[in-house]
Amino acid sequence: MEEEIKAEFLKNGFSLDDEAEILNKCLTFCIQYSLSPSDLVSSWEVYSLNRGLQLTVQSSHMGAFLQQLQNERREDIVKKEPGLHFYSSDISMMLNDEYENTKEIILGTPTDKRKTSQSETIVSARKTNGSISISRKHLETITPFGQRKSKFVVQFTLNENANGESMKIENDEENPNDDIIKRVQPIKRCSLQIISSQPEPGCRFMYDRMENKFNFLESRIKDHTTALVASGLHEEPTDPTVASQRSVFAVGMICCEEEGRLKEKPILLQSSVERSGGQRVRLDLQNLDHFSVFPGQVVGVEGHNPSGHCLIASKIVDRIPLSTSSTENLPPTKKQAMDQYLQSTSAVVAMPELSLIIAAGPFTTVDNLFFEPLAELLSYARRKQPQLIILLGPFIDSDHPEIKKGTVDRTFDEIFQDEILARLRDYVEYMGSAARVILVPSVRDASHDFVYPQPAFDIQSPDLEHQINSITNPGIFCANEVKVACCTIDVLKQLSAEEISRNPQGGSKQRMTTLANHILNQRRHASWDTICDSSFYPLYPPAEGVPIDFSLAPEALQMSTAPDILILPSDLAHFVRVISLGERSEGEEVKCICVNPGRLSRGEGGGFFVELNYHGSCDSSSASVLRI
Repeated sequence: MEEEIKAEFLKNGFSLDDEAEILNKCLTFCIQYSLSPSDLVSSWEVYSLNRGLQLTVQSSHMGAFLQQLQNERREDIVKKEPGLHFYSSDISMMLNDEYENTKEIILGTPTDKRKTSQSETIVSARKTNGSISISRKHLETITPFGQRKSKFVVQFTLNENANGESMKIENDEENPNDDIIKRVQPIKRCSLQIISSQPEPGCRFMYDRMENKFNFLESRIKDHTTALVASGLHEEPTDPTVASQRSVFAVGMICCEEEGRLKEKPILLQSSVERSGGQRVRLDLQNLDHFSVFPGQVVGVEGHNPSGHCLIASKIVDRIPLSTSSTENLPPTKKQAMDQYLQSTSAVVAMPELSLIIAAGPFTTVDNLFFEPLAELLSYARRKQPQLIILLGPFIDSDHPEIKKGTVDRTFDEIFQDEILARLRDYVEYMGSAARVILVPSVRDASHDFVYPQPAFDIQSPDLEHQINSITNPGIFCANEVKVACCTIDVLKQLSAEEISRNPQGGSKQRMTTLANHILNQRRHASWDTICDSSFYPLYPPAEGVPIDFSLAPEALQMSTAPDILILPSDLAHFVRVISLGERSEGEEVKCICVNPGRLSRGEGGGFFVELNYHGSCDSSSASVLRI
């Protein structure tokens, strides 16, 4: 049959690059799908026309071509049984005509399903042209996720009518008239520049010394002091521990007097070594109408200290006012980085635009390791065709029941390669060279380094290295001149647990905005035109379970530039908010879109993700939170 397949390709004007390998794969496709050589080549002709390929058939395209054949097979079965639901990880079940034998299997309890999932992987060997090919396949299992009735339901919309566009609710069923050629149109490739690149891979073990912590905290207080004075609105701070009847201005870090959560009484303020020798003084906030503080927050305090033992606050400055001050007083290295950044941005004439889908793990439900939510997300992305997909860990969740029990029969790296990277390779091959994917690791990833800041994944895909990338956690990258900052530590939830407040501005409805502002407002310079150095993790001491190591790369914890989009996945309520960071002296308001996409899977069901279209500015951009 191989000769017949080759003859059919040549008859239709195609040539074969790696003839032996291509014919071997095509023979397997014909056997599995009961295709004749002419049917196979006809399908390839549609695939080639859709992708705009040349007349040379290459082996690297076989994976995406297989996916097209699977989709055609799936559509045939759905036409026969329109009420059935299939997810892409079960496609392999249909390869050998097992559909009729397995469609009636129904498991009653999550325990039953887990027992089945433990034996889900079957290794099958087939002798093809003298060689043995081994493939993995999943048994058909009807899961709670697969039985859900609604998919891709819009939960929230931001700027629905921005630029005259609206985010449409995705129908549960695909349009039967939406053929493959129509569905996969060429998309504009987005430019991508990774801004942060530390720490380097291999930082598996923490080696944090007290000296590193001291230097990091002291640097934050000193830089904050310099920025407040440079704003021109505050005088040089004094030692808050010295008794004084007159009003004084001090800068320091909020601290707890004892271990445990921060309480309004007592709160301590730790000033810099330069001002007070690093000593602490009790801080009295009872005269303030409203405040919001947390341990590790660097603030300015106006008040008086009549006894020398307690600073009675009359005002708290928890953000640095924006200014247009020049960069002449910046350190040489930062001034050089600033100049380079301004030159790169000034050269851009076109308005920055970017379409992206944002999702955070876990990417599989707790009752199995089928990764159905991830498969559904990629299926949605194939129809929506975003320029960029941002996936934030955990990918192989160390808190997953089967991972914790050790019942899996593969290594964590094998699961990551087989279930995550393999699906992403199929996606970018299917979508074409313009598709881009960014992965951000998590400290909950069982297959990666347990340390924070965290190095990027080492993705060894030479053929797709420009399409599937990974950044550090936390990390910043620039896509189509849109600056995106990401951090997979649940800093919002941890700040929410440690923060205390009184009559916060905006009330309880603006709770999420307040928490996000805590991160963006802890910058160390008075101008967003300079390198801003906001802290991805301003909480100190860190929450339990956060393996923070200041010795690795302290600068990796700082935002090296003001983001247009800040992504902070959290277990708290999902949201998309436009946050105002203040006004410059000329009246221009600085804004940022803050996104919590939620979790893609929740228990045994689906969760949430975000679809965002950035059009030049935050106010003209649109976004939707969707339930998968």
